[in-house]
This record gives sequence, C-alpha cells and structure tokens, in this order.
Amino acid sequence: MKTNERVGIFVDAVNVTMNGGYGLRYDILRMFACRGGGVASRLNVYLCYDANRLKEDHEYRNKTHRFCEVLRDFEYKVTEKSIQTYTNQETGEKVSKSTIDMDMAVDMLVQGDHLDKVVLLSSSGSYVSVVNALQNKGCRVELVGFDNVSSSLKRSVDASISGYLIPGLLPIESPYEWGENGSRVRGVCYDFTQDEGYGFLRFLTRKEDCLWITDSRDQESPYKTVFAHISQFEDDFDSSYLPSRELIFEFDITENDKGFVAENIVLVSAP
Repeated sequence: MKTNERVGIFVDAVNVTMNGGYGLRYDILRMFACRGGGVASRLNVYLCYDANRLKEDHEYRNKTHRFCEVLRDFEYKVTEKSIQTYTNQETGEKVSKSTIDMDMAVDMLVQGDHLDKVVLLSSSGSYVSVVNALQNKGCRVELVGFDNVSSSLKRSVDASISGYLIPGLLPIESPYEWGENGSRVRGVCYDFTQDEGYGFLRFLTRKEDCLWITDSRDQESPYKTVFAHISQFEDDFDSSYLPSRELIFEFDITENDKGFVAENIVLVSAP
C-alpha cells in the first residue's frame, strides 16, 4: 500500500449533478480519494452558473453561494464561470455554452505534474485525451461516475467505480449504518443462475485501497456478498440481464440462519 500519495480531485459539478450525482457528499469523496494513506494535494470543483438568473433569482443565488461555501469548508478550490448565451443567427435558437470543461482539462494537465493520482468526476468522453496525457506523465487516474458515463472514458482510466457504490457518497434512506443488518445499500449482481432464479449481490463496505480484491472471502476484501432471490427484485425487472456489473441495485440487508440476504431489490442505475 502506497502512503503519502499525492492526490488530486477534479469535479465537473454540473455534469455530475445532472447525471445522477445530486446530493454528492464532498467530504466523503475526499476520504475515498485519499484512502490508503493518500494526501489531498489539489481539490478542485468546477461550477458553471447562469449569471442572469443569479441576479434575478434570490433562491438560486443563495443555493449557489451556500454550495460554494460548503465546498471551501472542505478545502476545495471552486472555479466559477458563467454560462454564455448567444442566438444562432440562422435558426434563431438560443444556445448556452461554457468553457468550464476546458479550464478543468488545463488544470488537470498542469497540476498532474505534481500528483501521483487523479480522481476524476465526470461522465464526458471529452476527457479521454487528458486521461491519456496524465497517464503518460506517470499519474494514475481513477474515475467516479454515476449515470451516462462515456464507455470510452471508462476504458481509458486505470480504475472506474460507480459513485452509487461508495458508502455514504450519495444520500440513502436507512436508520442503520451502511452494511449493518437492516441497512439499505447499493451493489451489483455479479452472479446469477437463470434456471434456479437466484444469485449473489456484492456491495462495498469500507473506503479502502484494495478495491481490486472483489472476493469477499478474502479478509482484505472491502466487499460483502449477499444472497438474492428473484422474488425480491421489482416485479417488472427483466432478470435476463443478470448477472451484470453495469446495473446498480439498491436493497435491504437482512440476516438469517444462512447468512445475509437481500430484500426489496430496486434497480437505480443502468447504462
């Protein structure tokens, strides 16, 4: 395990929010990115906003300001840039555009010279070239995504994990701590027997460095496995898609004399 690893976080805030990451806990993100003894060297959030709405909409202005204040409490640098709106002379259609993704790409390349690992939060495939450049510098790149993540971006990074699976990163309604008996968690169905109508779900229990040890029987693995019967899935769910590491499920954990069992299994994200 590498200690004192210099870690940089780069978040395209609007992209993440619009693609399943609403309610993201930035303190949890920092802990996850620095798991294994890493040091938060550069923490960056890029936020584009509507300047006209900011002037006219009191609630929008307050929410934007509060959001930035919370991030700065967690020691993130927030780069804010207004959306530019212009009218297409041929069609008369109003078009909104921001260069915030270019600012983020430039910062990743420049700051990458002084980082060991970059954690990227975006779904956009436009960052593939930036990822390749960072890797050529000797920097490890991890992707945390939610919905609509570019398949080319997933293939280019060193590791990709769904933000839905990281304990505490997104809100979840449960009176119990994630992973405890009675709690509600999110995971994937990595094994399923169509003829028998049952399989197994795997979920992450700890924000640790050994994410590649997926066999929950290994003591160093941060994962747990629960039994899942077809009767516990939603009525309209097509089980022919199982097993799948792309489908994200939310479910309750209960324990009986045979071990942990998943109940009330609901699909929350699909590619």
